[in-house]
Amino acid sequence: MLAPVLFFGNGVAVKRLVLGVQYDGGSWQGWQTQPSGNTVQDALERALQQFTKAEIKTTCAGRTDAGVHGIEQVVHFDCDLVREPYSWVNGVNAFLPASVAVQWVKELPLDTESEDNFHARFSARARTYHYILHNAAIRSPMWSGRAGWTFRALDVERMRAAATHLLGEHDFSAFRASGCQAKTPVKHMYDIQVRRQGEMIIFTLRASAFLHHMVRNIVGSLIFVGTGKREPEWMGEVLASMNREIAAPTFMPDGLYLARIDYEDKWGLPQRDLVETLAFLSFL
Repeated sequence: MLAPVLFFGNGVAVKRLVLGVQYDGGSWQGWQTQPSGNTVQDALERALQQFTKAEIKTTCAGRTDAGVHGIEQVVHFDCDLVREPYSWVNGVNAFLPASVAVQWVKELPLDTESEDNFHARFSARARTYHYILHNAAIRSPMWSGRAGWTFRALDVERMRAAATHLLGEHDFSAFRASGCQAKTPVKHMYDIQVRRQGEMIIFTLRASAFLHHMVRNIVGSLIFVGTGKREPEWMGEVLASMNREIAAPTFMPDGLYLARIDYEDKWGLPQRDLVETLAFLSFL
């Protein structure tokens, strides 16, 4: 028996289109649509409307703040337009500004009577962010908007020791912004890596999901430990307190990159792996 599908009035089946979108967040007011129209979602939906001649509403894997970049944001929407993947990529990109570009498109079937359809947010199994930090006595204009900066010397080993206190499933309220709309502050932190490459330090955090400002608040607290202002054990104390006022201030957004969203292999998405995203960042 064939799975039920949705048809438009013209008899053409509606499909679920999944996009990998990359963007420089420096000039945008975050991902989520706003009345100003100056968000990445607004720019993408305008381009989709120009390409399809229809109003398109998108759903993303995870909203990013103003100034935060996306190496591979995942987005889906439903449409009956018949096009090859390369036509979607080139056609939509023709209407996008230089700071936003679709990297790939995957067409998936849409079963109206199944709960097993792909969903950019709810099908996600994990999210990974990179934070790039320029650690040097003098700031570099070459990294403006692309990396955070601190002039104080940082001890990577101390930060690695502090990060171990965050691994596992915890209530991350101590690293949660006051305006966070997540239903629960309990998340599972799968891995935190801290790497130094010359003057650059790269923090990689992989979790089931992240709270509003969670990565930036964790990075700010790790920097406190790296400078010697706090001991590595302090990170565990902050986590256990569930008190945002105890953690370090929210660190700047410039160096934050949404790197990857993990999905089951059955969806066949042509995504970058984490090694590729790190190699990509090394050329910025």
